[in-house]
Amino acid sequence: MSNHVIEVDAQVLQKVMNHYASSKVVRNAPGVVFAAKLPDTAITAYKSGKVLFQGAGADREAARWGKAEIKSTSVKPTSKGDRLPDRLAELSVVGSDETGTGDFFGPVTVAACYVRADQVALVRELGVMDSKLLTDDVMRKIAPDLQATLIHSVLTLKNEKYNEVQGRGWSQGKIKALLHNQALKHVLRKMGDEKPAYILIDQFAERGIYYNHIKSQSEIIRENVLFSTKAEGLHVSVAAASIIARVAFLEEMDRLSTVVGMTLPKGAGPKVDEVAARILLKDGEEQLKSMTKWHFANAGKAKNIAVKKKR
Repeated sequence: MSNHVIEVDAQVLQKVMNHYASSKVVRNAPGVVFAAKLPDTAITAYKSGKVLFQGAGADREAARWGKAEIKSTSVKPTSKGDRLPDRLAELSVVGSDETGTGDFFGPVTVAACYVRADQVALVRELGVMDSKLLTDDVMRKIAPDLQATLIHSVLTLKNEKYNEVQGRGWSQGKIKALLHNQALKHVLRKMGDEKPAYILIDQFAERGIYYNHIKSQSEIIRENVLFSTKAEGLHVSVAAASIIARVAFLEEMDRLSTVVGMTLPKGAGPKVDEVAARILLKDGEEQLKSMTKWHFANAGKAKNIAVKKKR
């Protein structure tokens, strides 16, 4: 199916709406101001001035209004992992991603998200791109629309549970693999009889290692699973999952900040050590442990800083 997008001013947009008025359909999706359905083409106009044409007649209809901006969907050979199918970016895909694994404060969050082929353009229109290119504030604004529009699952492994399983010898790789598998199970169940073309996991471990981590699980998702690094740039489902996971992480960080009465910094740098030392001196080790990944080197650094401040 062809997907063409043109960008028009308000005057041309009104002409587009008038031209297709007799074929108008209702499409209650974020950002949509007008939609029409021809026998061979679906037309969707957005507040931004972009007009999407989908279907066999997309070339013909787009050419009426301006130069089509054809969305490139070829996969660039910059990622590592499985050999990916052609035009993966246009297919119906469940994507999964995680965040928080490199932060001393806060949880590990994993999200999985299903984007049908006919939702790809809409998800892009909502502002989804590689979350590394988006600020936290932008992701907070985007996430509610994604959650309202897409079938998804988000899991938050809070610090106390994280420290418990890590203390039993679980690596971060095992923790992430178990969470990914669980999130994917949830999404597939919500989809019912509908099946994605593929499942795309943002790769953090080789396929064999990933499945070895979850070999004891009663239900393991294997069918049509692809692994690739930089998967956020390969399909919007992974980018959407990354945004949802990030916002879940930020919300838990907000909660923890309220608990201790100070804003908790992200990452694992010197500023983190300083704030951790303040919490250690103010509230004690158990409080600090309950909101951090205790095996990180930051714990020892915070203790050293706290000792120096007591002197």
